Amino acid sequence: MIQQKEIFAKAKELISKSKRILVSGHLSPDGDSLGSMIALSRLLNNAGLQAAATADINALGKLDFLRGVDELIPVRKLKRQKFDLFIAVDCGAFDRLPPEVRPVAEKLPVICIDHHVTNTAFGAVSVVDPEASSAAEIVWRFAKWMDWRLDPVVAEALWVAMVTDTGRFAYDATSPSTMRAAGDLLKYGVRTALINDIIYGTFPKRAIELKRIAWRSLHIWKNGKVAEASLKREDFRAVRGTKADAEDIIEIPRSVARNEIALFFYQIPDRTKETRCSIRTRGDWDATVLAAKFGGGGHRKAAGCTIKGPLGIAKRQMRAAVKDLLKSACRKTAKIPPMTIQPEQEAKQ
Repeated sequence: MIQQKEIFAKAKELISKSKRILVSGHLSPDGDSLGSMIALSRLLNNAGLQAAATADINALGKLDFLRGVDELIPVRKLKRQKFDLFIAVDCGAFDRLPPEVRPVAEKLPVICIDHHVTNTAFGAVSVVDPEASSAAEIVWRFAKWMDWRLDPVVAEALWVAMVTDTGRFAYDATSPSTMRAAGDLLKYGVRTALINDIIYGTFPKRAIELKRIAWRSLHIWKNGKVAEASLKREDFRAVRGTKADAEDIIEIPRSVARNEIALFFYQIPDRTKETRCSIRTRGDWDATVLAAKFGGGGHRKAAGCTIKGPLGIAKRQMRAAVKDLLKSACRKTAKIPPMTIQPEQEAKQ
């Protein structure tokens, strides 16, 4: 766990000197990113400070039900705003911020609150704990340390952030600290059943259509050890879907029996010729090893990257990286027969 007292004190000092604070998560925010930024900006405002969170409101998907979303500043309107401090949450690198946010953030002192093991420490103050289950867990710790007042909106935003990043408290990163934080949030009347139903129990038609297409693309190799699914730009366009509608498609290859490495390749309908890849692993495999080969990062069991090139090339390059990883593991575990050294050879050594 990070040395909280010293780092939190540095963050507090920067915050106390600021008049207007901007909070943002990473590009195409997931539950942890969105929930953490909504909670932190509200906590700051409740403490008598001026703060605002920003995101692409068209990329939120089903998470737009969260209370506090209506207070977000759309990223396209940031040019009209003035701030003197920037806080990044759940963002492992500066280039993972929304492109509209970067020009604003690069002119300001930065606090980074994150839990990615591949975090580049791009902030003046880096509140980074790779052992935390989520950025939300760190935000909760900081709020308690600052003695800030939580309310139902904050609690619900942090709950969604924790639930989504821990797989409903099932992933390895879930710890006693995580459960203490979750237990505290429940005191504020979090609508747990409703949230579970919205996120995990119901899906818009376009999301279901994307899943149907992804199931058809399922490719299994190495006897199930590796599985992959994919979506092309045309697939998103055909159903008018967004990245948010494909958030859990990685679970399709991951659901294959005996699967250890799951891959999801996708091309969102933008102007680039890039292919993005989500990676999930089980056992001793480190997802960040694969992601790092393409400039990506994340967590040991969940990572992602962007591969320069169309879908076919991206698949070939990632498959080659997976094969190299599997081969390197085989070499490490292979039993090497002992060498017989002749006396004259031994003397030379």
